[in-house]
Amino acid sequence: MKIQPRQQLLELWEAAARASYRDGVWNWGGRDGSNSISDAEQLLCFMYPASELPGFRLDTPDETADDVLATLAVLGDSVEIPKLLLRVIGQYLRTYTAEDGRPLFSGGSYFRPLDDEAKVTPEQLQLDVVDSFSMSVTLALGTLGFLKVFRQSVRRESIRREIRELEDLASKRLSAAMAGLLRSFTVNAFDPGSTAGRALLRTVNQTGAPTRRVLEDLRRELRPVRAGLRDLTIGSGSQVDLDNENLLFECGWTWGIVKDAPDIVTPLDIGPQPMGVAADTPFLYFTVNALVGIADLFSSRTRVLSLLNDDQITLAQAIQRRWDLTQSYWRTIATFGRGTWPLEDIPWRTVDEKESDYYSLGVTAMVVQSLVNNRAADVDLGRVAAVLEELAIRARITRRAVAGDPPVLMHSPGVPINLHGSDTLGPHLLWVVSDFSITLLKRTIWAASIAQNTRMRERLVALADQIWRHIMLRRHTDGPAAGLWDQPGNAFTDIQVRDEEPSWYFSERVVEFLVSAASSSGEPPLRSPQLVELALQMLGEAEHLLDQELVTRPLVGGQTIQPKLRSIQASLQRARAIVSDRPATAQALISDALLGLERLSAARDSASEAI
Repeated sequence: MKIQPRQQLLELWEAAARASYRDGVWNWGGRDGSNSISDAEQLLCFMYPASELPGFRLDTPDETADDVLATLAVLGDSVEIPKLLLRVIGQYLRTYTAEDGRPLFSGGSYFRPLDDEAKVTPEQLQLDVVDSFSMSVTLALGTLGFLKVFRQSVRRESIRREIRELEDLASKRLSAAMAGLLRSFTVNAFDPGSTAGRALLRTVNQTGAPTRRVLEDLRRELRPVRAGLRDLTIGSGSQVDLDNENLLFECGWTWGIVKDAPDIVTPLDIGPQPMGVAADTPFLYFTVNALVGIADLFSSRTRVLSLLNDDQITLAQAIQRRWDLTQSYWRTIATFGRGTWPLEDIPWRTVDEKESDYYSLGVTAMVVQSLVNNRAADVDLGRVAAVLEELAIRARITRRAVAGDPPVLMHSPGVPINLHGSDTLGPHLLWVVSDFSITLLKRTIWAASIAQNTRMRERLVALADQIWRHIMLRRHTDGPAAGLWDQPGNAFTDIQVRDEEPSWYFSERVVEFLVSAASSSGEPPLRSPQLVELALQMLGEAEHLLDQELVTRPLVGGQTIQPKLRSIQASLQRARAIVSDRPATAQALISDALLGLERLSAARDSASEAI
């Protein structure tokens, strides 16, 4: 792989530190201003690698790597860096806590009015957004882990007191974010004869089969998901009557707290629970983002460090049920039928009859996540790989864009998402997303991480390399954002907009990708059964020849060759130990051993002829 995740992460950290810490003051906000999401994304550019990768740890000053310290020199030394992070995390947690103690998850400056002449109202700026819930789960868990480990290196009581206060704030924010996710989940049920029903049946019917048969098959396939959704008891999504099996449905997360969503009954201190205004229908973009953040609740690090208390575990289990059901639902819809998958029919069509390659990417992202969790066979993975390759072409990532090419608009200004229900408090709002390329890259590297044969892995890695070259073109080359993202005008000549400040929204997603790539590189290499078989045959021959040499123990040139035989024997023992996991490396050791044995045999023959 041409991507060098450690080096790229170090370069990104250096750029992020330079952009964030200017003249001894932490500088919040970037291209899109300061809000609860952007500021969390800025912090996660540092906290996420430090939490997920041992080589980037900042919570143990004595163990901080030298290259990490050199990279973050602008922030201080190994002792000052974690202290600075304490102060900055404290600023964030206190800034986004209301006077009544409620953690704030507002979209703020990320909201856009549908009408350019309209103005977003103060009440709308404070609306909670699923993106903030998801980011806050990841940030809060990273913060709690960081504080738990850093406390062991601290002796000053003032710092330990600050750590305890931040642990309380981070834990409260985590609890409130989980409650928000439970109140943002939704199930949308509709009649098969309705506009939504006809659209869904048209999407899943890729073979032209009779509608009645497709409907019966779809109901049967979705029966386990329907049963699971009926049993939901905590949060929203449980109000829909799914006992009527004639109805079709879809499930996932809407953009914010659902209108009339019930309060979460919990002993946890999460402050007053705000009223929701979001439409009671799932959005692909917000569903994908929710699934990504929720996954951190069940990570091995969360379990090992015991970052959740008993009451939080109760909420996490309720969220996990929705996580499982949502993935099962979308994988069923995306891969329905025996012929062409609905996923392969690009672009994806939603039940409100809108089509976009971005929607195809969202569904693909959920399918890839499901494949990763279930370690799917390469047959399914090959079909997903073809979709990823097609999306890269259609988005003009792996193909050159021509003047006026419509797909360029997905990258800048981005894909607008109508936030239905937001007009309750003011003008209708939009949420503009421009993360197509980096989301595509993240899903590609995820898929490559579960490939079971080298050919499939190489195919996906080659695609990842191509997408990465495109993303590297979009990096800022000068100004305060140098080394960060996103400057799409570098890759597309049609885009004339040039930004001076970094997009923490895009840069944080690059960090997520690089962490995934670094984690994947730590996995053992793929092994070919054919290579293992060949290595075992070579090993058998080499060990037989070695046994012959050990029996004869001849002298060559008057000197014993026993040390050479011991070296060959050690190489063969090592080869046998690793042959199942690293057959190619084992073959290299065996080849060297065979060459050494052949030289000994040739030397003995030459000595015999001389006599």
